[in-house]
Amino acid sequence: MAQRKRRAPPPRPRRRAVPVYIWILLVALGGAIALRIALRGDSHHPDPRVYVTGDFVPDGQRYAAAPQIAEIYTMAKAIPNVLDGLHCYCECARDHGHRSLLTCFESDHGAACDICLQEAALAYRMTQEGAGLDQIRERIDAMFASG
Repeated sequence: MAQRKRRAPPPRPRRRAVPVYIWILLVALGGAIALRIALRGDSHHPDPRVYVTGDFVPDGQRYAAAPQIAEIYTMAKAIPNVLDGLHCYCECARDHGHRSLLTCFESDHGAACDICLQEAALAYRMTQEGAGLDQIRERIDAMFASG
C-alpha cells in the first residue's frame, strides 16, 4: 500500500509581539504624563476627609499683632472640610509633606505664606456665597495654576 503524505496544517496567523522597547516607552510616557499632571495641578486636589475638624487650627487670637492673618486663621477654623479638599499652590505638599490647604493652617505655615492666605480667604468668601467645593477648586486653579 502506498503511504499517503500528510498535509501540513495551514500556518497559524502570527500574533505580532509588541517589542519590549515600545512597552518601556509607553510606561515612561505614562509616568511623564502623571508627573506633569501632579506638578501642573490638573486633578490634584485631595478628597476632603469626612471626619476632619478645625481643632488643630490655632485660634486667630494667636496672631493678634497681624489682624488680617488672625482673621484668615479664624476663617480657616470655620471651614476645615473645604480647606481639606484644596490643593495649596505654594506647593507645600511637595516641599513640606502637607496633605491639603488645611494642613497649612494647622501650624504657622499659613501665616507666613501669601498664597495660603489668599487661597483660604477666597475659599471662605466663596463658601459664604454658597459655592460648592468644585466651584472653589475651579476658581483657585484659575487664579494660581501656572501653565
